[in-house]
Amino acid sequence: MNINQSSGAGAVADARICMFSQRNMQRLVSRCADYEFEDVVCEIDDVDLLVPEPYRSFVIGRKVTNQLARHISVASLNPGIAKLRLKRNYDLFFAKCLFPSDLLSLNAVDGWRRRCRTAVCWLAEIWAGELHKWKGHLKILSQFDYVVLNCNASVQPIQNRIQRSCSYIAPGVDAIRFCPYPNPPLRSIDVYSMGRKSSVTHQVLLKMAEQKQFFYIYDTFENMETLLPRDHRILLANIAKRSRYFIANTAKIDRQFETHGQSEIGYRFAEGAASGTVMIGEHPENEVFRKYFDWRDAVIRVPFDATDIAEILADLDSQPERLQEIRRNNVVQSLIRHDWVCRWKTILDMAGLEPRPALLAREQRLKKLAQEAKKT
Repeated sequence: MNINQSSGAGAVADARICMFSQRNMQRLVSRCADYEFEDVVCEIDDVDLLVPEPYRSFVIGRKVTNQLARHISVASLNPGIAKLRLKRNYDLFFAKCLFPSDLLSLNAVDGWRRRCRTAVCWLAEIWAGELHKWKGHLKILSQFDYVVLNCNASVQPIQNRIQRSCSYIAPGVDAIRFCPYPNPPLRSIDVYSMGRKSSVTHQVLLKMAEQKQFFYIYDTFENMETLLPRDHRILLANIAKRSRYFIANTAKIDRQFETHGQSEIGYRFAEGAASGTVMIGEHPENEVFRKYFDWRDAVIRVPFDATDIAEILADLDSQPERLQEIRRNNVVQSLIRHDWVCRWKTILDMAGLEPRPALLAREQRLKKLAQEAKKT
């Protein structure tokens, strides 16, 4: 493993990947999954991790430049990041962005396209009904050879606009970190609700927590930042591994004005399954979800605004053998299919690159854990 994390790139002689990271610029906890992915890739490949430094004016500059990008050329717009220049050539330039607004950060890197044989961008969230807002940003995407998206219904519309190969890639997880084996902890948390939640169902669960022996964990904050993304992911995994039930819903289920009815797989499904909890909620009703979560009871369907959540949980609790099977299947399928190594192999295939020995070693570790989980 060769990793160089710096504000420039080129210190590692045999690094073949230049990976552009937002981690010094964007510190919201919602982005920690992206940084977890980058960390795993750095462990299994030869990577120069390019970590630009923002100026103090970055927060304001980002707002201003993103507004301007909707009206003028984005080729020279820098949101407030120290300029960088790649010092060597790479087989692959890779950038993982959460929103289209992140793309402007690439303007701070001189010559990234000329220095890299192949360029791939993973853009997690962009809704088909919102493309008119991102015309200028999509021009940056056209500089990449391949674009992968977490929003399946956005693939064809974006490909039509940028005339580049676009494809869907499902959210993943560090399945080893989230795996409860080989020493599964006691599942002492009754329900874990992370992020967005129904106020209706939340009030019922809150009353249950107040009136009886019922441990309910939920967020009381929004848009929180962290300086320790790795530590945050460890905390999240440790809570999930100790939870009996885990609420997981279609991405941005409560923001129809933004998604325009588009139903996509969120990160919660990968995290919940990998931790071996029983997922409850509303999952996407589409072919993509059925492809990636095709095993029995991957998610127990519970309406978003379920007022009868107490009765639903009591009924599930009366079926211990079913619950054990659900937990086992969730862990096994995640180890085999949803670890970040699977997503990185997809990227390598696009770039025509062979996996490194460290990647193959991680695959063997995942298989060993899956075999152990099958025995439970």
